[in-house]
Amino acid sequence: MKKAVITAVGHYVPDNIITNKYFEERMDTTDEWITTRTGIRERRYAPDDMATSDMGVRAIEDCLKMRGIDKDEIDFIICATVTPDHVFPATACLIQHKLGMKHPKIWGFDISAACSGFIFALETARRLIESGGSKKAIVVGADKMTAIVDPLDRATCIIFGDGAGAVLLEASDDDTVGIIDSVLHVDGSGLPHLHMKAGGSVMPASHETVDQRLHYAYQEGQHVFKAAVKSMADATSDVMQRNNLTGNDVAWLVPHQANLRIIEATANRMELDIDRVMINIQRYGNTTAGTIPICLSEWQKEGKIKYGDNMIVAAFGGGFTYGAMFLKWGIK
Repeated sequence: MKKAVITAVGHYVPDNIITNKYFEERMDTTDEWITTRTGIRERRYAPDDMATSDMGVRAIEDCLKMRGIDKDEIDFIICATVTPDHVFPATACLIQHKLGMKHPKIWGFDISAACSGFIFALETARRLIESGGSKKAIVVGADKMTAIVDPLDRATCIIFGDGAGAVLLEASDDDTVGIIDSVLHVDGSGLPHLHMKAGGSVMPASHETVDQRLHYAYQEGQHVFKAAVKSMADATSDVMQRNNLTGNDVAWLVPHQANLRIIEATANRMELDIDRVMINIQRYGNTTAGTIPICLSEWQKEGKIKYGDNMIVAAFGGGFTYGAMFLKWGIK
């Protein structure tokens, strides 16, 4: 059976840097309060006329340039996002069109799993490639969180930023690298603690829902924090035990960038030194489905990852959704 291997990475973040001082001037908070509780010092905001698909396109272009292949070699696109350009069509369709990828050769779809979306999408693409039906796939995690975060809500607006990351996944006969295993879960009981109240079939948009500001992300921070710490740690522990790994065997932990304390707790559970954890939350905040691929792209471009490195990728998001993945790095 073919292995699904990451062979290229790319990312895009907007130019507009929003520091914690921005929030100090607008609400009852301080740089120290934000940094101490989240680890975030700044984040990026996309301009009003830039959609999620636009960021996804730029990340994919960066990825394909690294590999040096033509866009028409791609068989399918999976876009992980909770901020699609439209309810429908899928943002993957819009990315295909904006990139000028040939129709009808290419196909694709979106996955909505909040902050776990990228690893859910990566596992889906892996299985499609291993089936033998496809050879090359793009998995892109992209979110314009500023489109759905209430700028007046201190509990959420300080956390999120905009950005996108993409990976190229290819079929390979090399069984020493590639995606090895994953542990993925959903728990719908988490709905009350992290969700968007209006805009779906339960509560369609109306003047009343807009007036009550119900089309923004809602989060009960303390409950989500506790659930994230336990769930990410449990998932990483499970996937490591299944593959007979210890912290000494892992070159990099690639965690979703939601909160620095959650990241540190996960690393401690793995008995992994913090210098072997990819952390960029201080510069970008939480870009939801974009955090993990942005990390992978940055660390690869900086020459920090080696061919064959053991990696544990872990995430937690609204749903609740959570999981971990074990892969061996396949870029030389």
